[in-house]
Amino acid sequence: MQLFSRFSTVLVTSGLLMLTGCQQYTKPQLPPEAQLPEAPSQFSLQGKIGVRTPQQSGSAFFTWIQQQQEFDIELSGILGVGKTQITGKPGEVSLNSAKTGLITAETPEELLERATGWQAPITHLVSWVQAKPATTSAEIKKDEQGRIEQLNEDGWAVSLSYNEATLLPNKLTLKQSLESGQENRITMIIQNR
Repeated sequence: MQLFSRFSTVLVTSGLLMLTGCQQYTKPQLPPEAQLPEAPSQFSLQGKIGVRTPQQSGSAFFTWIQQQQEFDIELSGILGVGKTQITGKPGEVSLNSAKTGLITAETPEELLERATGWQAPITHLVSWVQAKPATTSAEIKKDEQGRIEQLNEDGWAVSLSYNEATLLPNKLTLKQSLESGQENRITMIIQNR
């Protein structure tokens, strides 16, 4: 409990916002033959997220409910300590916690930058948790069963892990290399879908 209370608002907010903006993704206009399949717009995920930066690290439990263009994400520590709520719909995203108060923005990326100073392609996450690339420019590596096991998109290397013969990943590891030779790392473990 004391350990969770030491997590910085920046760290927790970063992890939360990596989950939030997914429904806000606007697909780039591509020729019809290059269009990517749509990721499902209704799902529910529960699990644990960990964030590690060169300065600090921490983890929390999450529940993410996606209903078409609206989402609701709750993040909490052990026994519900440090609860943070993120909600959104097109044009309006908000984060509310005891540590930060209410922060609002038009997009998840804008909210992430306001709350943490980070810039990340968080709108891609809805595709990544569904084992799909978010853009046609993604570099993809597949496993022996034909499932995506590695994606490289917009400066992030995403590793996907699966339980046995499942088609959707139960673990994602996102890494962003920094100029200092260090990295930002986000680990997302999906326990329930």
